Amino acid sequence: MFQHLLVPLDGSRMAESVLPAVVYLTDRLHARVSLVHVIEKDAPTEIHGESHLRTTDEADVYLKSVSQRVFPEGTSVECHVHESEVKNVAKSLYEHIGELESDLVVMCSHGRGGFRDLMFGNIAQQVIALGITPVLIIRPSEDDSKIPFSLKRLLVPLDGNPEHEQGIPVARELAKACESSLHLLQVVPTFSTVSGTLGATGKLLPHATAEFLDMSVQKAEEYLQTHQANLQTAGIETTYQVLRGNPADIIRKTATKLKMDIIILGTHGKKGTHAFWSGSIAPKVCQTCRKPLLLVPVPHIILPLSYVGGNQRGG
Repeated sequence: MFQHLLVPLDGSRMAESVLPAVVYLTDRLHARVSLVHVIEKDAPTEIHGESHLRTTDEADVYLKSVSQRVFPEGTSVECHVHESEVKNVAKSLYEHIGELESDLVVMCSHGRGGFRDLMFGNIAQQVIALGITPVLIIRPSEDDSKIPFSLKRLLVPLDGNPEHEQGIPVARELAKACESSLHLLQVVPTFSTVSGTLGATGKLLPHATAEFLDMSVQKAEEYLQTHQANLQTAGIETTYQVLRGNPADIIRKTATKLKMDIIILGTHGKKGTHAFWSGSIAPKVCQTCRKPLLLVPVPHIILPLSYVGGNQRGG
């Protein structure tokens, strides 16, 4: 499970909105934390009325103050300031993930200028696209206040593709550590929402396509039932659901309706930035849903032979 959390901070209240999640995870997972700030070249002194850290001394004092006022005594917290000014803050932070050997990045979903604009659109994109380290995306509140964080109900969307099942072992371990329940979800498109190759086929063979989609519902039921059985055998309360419609919309609505604490999504692991984001529902979910989103790249988890799920190697 996650043992070392990397948390980029820039001195803003918005960036600090991730801290309740970090405190919660360090307590439940007995993990250590690295608070990181990269000195941005020609950084402005102020952005949207908030001070922007510009010097090594400022950043060092700030990170240490966060460590002292936020984390309980006994928590292992390191503060790291990249002293050399850099233009590409996203690239520098990405490099720090490897240098500090972090296994989870916790960050805001979007920003309002400068370093903040790099938060989701650049850094998380690079990390996930390279398929190395999971990223926990936290949507800040409208007023930059800290939102309470807990993991009691975990939503795990699946699509029937074994390559996307790497979120299951992560969800399973989080459920054990946090005494959580899991809800598995598979969305089968309707004829009007289907896309890609199948969508093109649907225009030529509408009746056959509609019948194929209807048959997919039964397959999805069987697929999720197998995963449910494996997880329940591991002692985890698990429910499942098959719904029809647009995947991103259904995931968002289900997370809200069932009051889920987090959405755990496996990514398809294609190499390269454009390949990763092409057709991916992850950014669509993040843009429209305020729930925390944990993105798990394919190479991060090698499923053990004792648990692969689906109709594969045992349970």
